[in-house]
Amino acid sequence: MIESLKKEVLDANVALGESGLVSLTWGNVSAIDRDLGLVAIKPSGVDYAELSIESIVVVNLQNEVVEGAFKPSSDTKTHLQLYRSFSEVGAVVHTHSPAATAFAQAGCSIPCLGTTHADHFNGDVPVARALSSDEVVSDYEGATGISIVECFNELGLDPMAVPAVLLKHHAPFTWGETAEKALENSIALEMCAKMALMTYQLRPNAAAIPQHILQQHYFRKHGEEAYYGQG
Repeated sequence: MIESLKKEVLDANVALGESGLVSLTWGNVSAIDRDLGLVAIKPSGVDYAELSIESIVVVNLQNEVVEGAFKPSSDTKTHLQLYRSFSEVGAVVHTHSPAATAFAQAGCSIPCLGTTHADHFNGDVPVARALSSDEVVSDYEGATGISIVECFNELGLDPMAVPAVLLKHHAPFTWGETAEKALENSIALEMCAKMALMTYQLRPNAAAIPQHILQQHYFRKHGEEAYYGQG
């Protein structure tokens, strides 16, 4: 089971490197086996082209390395906080994709302006607060996860309906049931951010999509009565 989990994470990290979402080593993917309570994640600072099944690191939810000779991603504590807080999340992706990161750096949520966004996210993608100096010094990556969870709790958001967040001054995180789905959400997030930027260039006061159209597009792809696709 651990080998299967590591293979899922290896494939997703290789796909992330090929996706165009990341430069250098600016991103990582993890996935969790809930039954085992173990998380597999990319090793810190290793190029995507150099990854192998042996280089994937396995940790428990207390951030103790269970398997692997490499150091886990420096963002591991953030991933673990999301797994502990969002019980339906099966995988997490972190990138510094340019358009989504621009919104994060500006401290702006990504508004739902059209149906492409609504197909993937049930509303605006929110911005979690910036960290305090004390949080940065004491536990930067752990506090990053706490900030994200606080944001969703304060806004009353379902993390599986809006499987993405921006951290102010930092960059985006996405998640999903599987590593493949979490990566798909990162790709969708970046495209939605690009389209929002272009929309605002054409019309700076562009309005949000009407709620009834947003709901039609979101629920035709998600939920018990979804009818998009062949499933």
